[in-house]
Amino acid sequence: MRYFELLGDLEQLQFSGQLTLTSLSGYYWNFYLFEGQITYVSGGVHPVRRWRRNLAIYCPLIPNHRVGWQSHLANCDPEILEVGWEYALLNLWVAQCTITCKQAAQMIYASVIEVLFDIAQAVDVTEPIRQENILSDQLGAISVTDAIAEAERRWQIWQNAKLAHYSPNQAPILRQPEQLRKHSSIQSYQNLVELLNGQNTLHELAIQMQRNVVEVAVSLQPFVRVGWVDFVQTPDYYAPIYQSNAFQGNQPILKQGKAVFQRAMSQRIEVASAVSVSPEAITSRKALIACIDDSSLVLNMMEQLLTSAGYQFIGVEDGLRAIAAMLTHKPDLIFLDLVMPNTNGYEICEELRKISCFRTTPIVMLTGNDRYVNRLRSSFAGASEFLSKPLDAGAVLSVLHKHLNCVNT
Repeated sequence: MRYFELLGDLEQLQFSGQLTLTSLSGYYWNFYLFEGQITYVSGGVHPVRRWRRNLAIYCPLIPNHRVGWQSHLANCDPEILEVGWEYALLNLWVAQCTITCKQAAQMIYASVIEVLFDIAQAVDVTEPIRQENILSDQLGAISVTDAIAEAERRWQIWQNAKLAHYSPNQAPILRQPEQLRKHSSIQSYQNLVELLNGQNTLHELAIQMQRNVVEVAVSLQPFVRVGWVDFVQTPDYYAPIYQSNAFQGNQPILKQGKAVFQRAMSQRIEVASAVSVSPEAITSRKALIACIDDSSLVLNMMEQLLTSAGYQFIGVEDGLRAIAAMLTHKPDLIFLDLVMPNTNGYEICEELRKISCFRTTPIVMLTGNDRYVNRLRSSFAGASEFLSKPLDAGAVLSVLHKHLNCVNT
């Protein structure tokens, strides 16, 4: 493959710097090389999901949630933070002796192999962009030749299993649950309903089931062929801090630093008490909660709060895509920002109420401007509740408990 050959050339040249590959579908992959060996990789389809999976495997004692990462990022070296929050955390944890250099190297190696696999499957990768951004081998270095050989081996196995048209980053979802129920035991059916929810990727299911990702994908193929199960794209989790990798012309612009992180931390929702909520306080742990808000910080924190409390979560940052996303996922409760670019919460709420399946769905308005006129207009638009920003974790969970109890009774 041409891009593997390019990496091989850089290895031969003992190149030190950064290589960025981009795809027409909007994905990018950053390779950091030092004297021809890979020292770090970032980007891809699901960089945060990939990080969480590998953290659970190689560093099981590290908190595997965004709030925990954010508290640690406050102590990271700003210069290393410019490279990437994942690399900054690995450096911090090694320096603090929280993890070993071997664990950090395993994390990086697993990411490199997965990224190379994704590039092997991509068909629209554009010309690479080189930018001097030298990263030393203090956490170890990975042979380009060995990494490519392993990625190609896995890609060949994937193709031999007739899975080339699918990606391990896709999530299986049940399309015809009644058909599956007729041909499965009650226990098998219940397990499949819980697992095949369109939220867990094949990578994640493999870890949950303690099986190889190829085995999991192959085992689902009979259901796919008859139309009972389908593989769908699923979004990545939100990163603990904002990182822009916008491209202008043919030069990447990397923007991330201490000031950005501090702004993010200043707006975080305090969720420490929420994580320890008792089971009795929540009556519908499997409920799907949606949040429509143009602030990625709000979405980040809401996801952490709600998933920690046992709920499923979907976040929508683009208000213009909100109704389509709600129709696709049909959440049990919706948090809706009042003020967004190009639209507003009133209009979205009114449109949702016109759709039969959302006439009784609880819709909770969110706003930083808690005025009586806004509450009144929200009520006229069909909102069920009104919450003020900055959001309080206790208030959010209280609203969930109140409205989901009403739905279930």
